This record gives sequence, structure tokens and C-alpha cells, in this order.
Amino acid sequence: DDKVSLVAEQYGDIKKTLDGHTETLGGHTKTLGGHTEMIGSMKMDIEIIKADVAFIKGGLKRKVDAEEFLALERRVALLEKRR
Repeated sequence: DDKVSLVAEQYGDIKKTLDGHTETLGGHTKTLGGHTEMIGSMKMDIEIIKADVAFIKGGLKRKVDAEEFLALERRVALLEKRR
């Protein structure tokens, strides 16, 4: 009886701990105090960041660096002098 009582007591403690990690609000279960919602929100934020980075990356591919611009500027100036 003592062994069964000990197992039952441990089961009760484990159940209390698990119940503390899960709460039901409005028919929806929030696991670990809303971590699931937080992770979903973070995922959406990351998707927005990825889209922004892709946009910026595309814009940078079209830009000319400063050295290339200076070389082109010199070439144009030489062509204008020849006219």
C-alpha cells in the first residue's frame, strides 16, 4: 500500500505541474503561458524581415559602387571634351 500511495502522490504532483503549464481560455488551450502565440507572432515578423531583406538585396544589385561611378564620370567628361 505504501508503494501504491507513493506512486499516486508522484502522479498527482506531475499532473499539477503539467496543468500549470497549460491553461484554457475561451475554449482555446494556451500551452506554456502563450509561448505558442508568441512563436507564431515571431514567425510572421521573420517573414516580413525576409521580404524586406530580399527587397533591399534586389535594390543593391542595381546600384553602382562609388569607384565604378567615378570611372564612368571620367569617361563621360573625356567624351564631352572631344565634342
